[in-house]
Amino acid sequence: MTVLAEVATYLPEGRTPIGDLAPSLGLGPMQVKVFQRYYEFAAVRRDPAGTLLDLLLGAVDNLDLRGREQHVRYVLHARSFAVVVPYPLNPLHELCRMRGLPHATAFTVTHQACASGLMALDVAGRLLAADPDPDALALVLAGEKAFTPETAMVPETSIFGEGAAACLVRHDGPRDRVLSYVTWPRGEFDDAAGATGFEAAYPQALADVIAAAVAQAGLSLPDIRVILPHNVNAVAWQRTCRRLGLDVSRVVLANLPHTGHVYCADTFINYRHAREAGLLRPGEPYVVAAAGAARGATFSAMVLTH
Repeated sequence: MTVLAEVATYLPEGRTPIGDLAPSLGLGPMQVKVFQRYYEFAAVRRDPAGTLLDLLLGAVDNLDLRGREQHVRYVLHARSFAVVVPYPLNPLHELCRMRGLPHATAFTVTHQACASGLMALDVAGRLLAADPDPDALALVLAGEKAFTPETAMVPETSIFGEGAAACLVRHDGPRDRVLSYVTWPRGEFDDAAGATGFEAAYPQALADVIAAAVAQAGLSLPDIRVILPHNVNAVAWQRTCRRLGLDVSRVVLANLPHTGHVYCADTFINYRHAREAGLLRPGEPYVVAAAGAARGATFSAMVLTH
C-alpha cells in the first residue's frame, strides 16, 4: 500500500498575464486569444529572481518535517524535463543538505515527462514496501523553472507556470491510499510525424487509461468523486470527459486559469485545492491523471481513496 501522508505546495506571488508573455513566446494576438478564451489560461506564476532551489524549498518548508528528518529515506524529484539547471548545479542534493536529509537516497524521475509525478509516487511506494523500517518515509518533489522558451510553453497546447509541491509518502496509513496505478507508454509517437498522432489520440488514450485504473481498483466511473488533472488545457479535458461519459465539472480545473500547467506539480496543487474546497470526502475514491510527451508519450492514472 502507498499512502500520501502529507502534501504541501508553493506558488510564487508574481502573476504574469498570458498576454504579457506573448513577445517572449512568439505568440501573435490570435494565439493569445486562443490560449485565453479557448484553453482558459489567464495568467501564470513567475518568480524571475528565484531559482529552482527556492521553489523546492518553498514547498518543503510548508511540510511539517521537524523531528522526522531521520525517517526520510528517499527523496525523489519528479521532472517534466531531463535537464532543468546548468551543470554542475544540483538543487536536489543541495536541498537535502540544507534541510537535514543528507542521509537520504536522492534521485530524479524524468522519463515520462509531465506524467513523471505519478511514476515518482509509485516508485516511492515500491521503495518503502521493501524497506524494513515501518516508519520510513519518502519525499516526492515536483516543480521546475520556465527558464527557456521550450520549457515555458507547449506550442498551441499549454503554457507552463512556476511552482512546486512536496509530498510525504508512507507505506501504510489511514488516508489517501493508492488503490491502483496504470501507465501506458506509447512509443509510436517518438518522431515529428508522431506529434500529430499524439494530439489526435490524446483524449481517447487518456480516457482509456483512467477507465483502466478505475477498473483495476474494483470500481466504476460513477464511484469516482473527482478527477485531479494535470493542467494541460481545458479543451483537452472536455474532450477526454466526453469519451468517458463524465461531466467536465468533475475535473478540478479551478487552478488552471491562475497557475497554468505547473509541470509535474499539478497533481499535488490540485489535491491541495480539492482538500481545502471540501471536494475530497473521507472514504471516497478519486482519480489523478496525467499525460506526457518525451521520447514517445505516456498516459497514466492513479486511483486513491481519501
